[in-house]
Amino acid sequence: MTQVQITDSELNRKLAELMGYSVRKSASCYQIIKGPSYGHWQAEESHAWADAPDYCSDPAASLEAGKAAIAKSQIDYLHNLSKVTNPNADDFAPWTPDEIIKLLSATPRERAEAAYITLSQKE
Repeated sequence: MTQVQITDSELNRKLAELMGYSVRKSASCYQIIKGPSYGHWQAEESHAWADAPDYCSDPAASLEAGKAAIAKSQIDYLHNLSKVTNPNADDFAPWTPDEIIKLLSATPRERAEAAYITLSQKE
């Protein structure tokens, strides 16, 4: 497994979709929605998606995505976060203190990648 090789904006959009966000079109405008919450009307669909949480940069948003991934599968999320933060680690060896520190200090982008991988996996 490798790190997710897409831009931050692409990862934010894909993760937002997995987190329940969608964009609706009305006439020539677009609006992001999640449940009863609505974003501002935008002239372009990509601008509407920009109103989604910034999972790649915002620590709180990345933790929200991580929480959803943990709810789906604790083991898969932890394994995916390990592969993202420690790509050269042995899958079958116990984690070293350095590898554990990398897990605990993962960046928002790394947490977003691990959440995306976990949430997009088939049941």
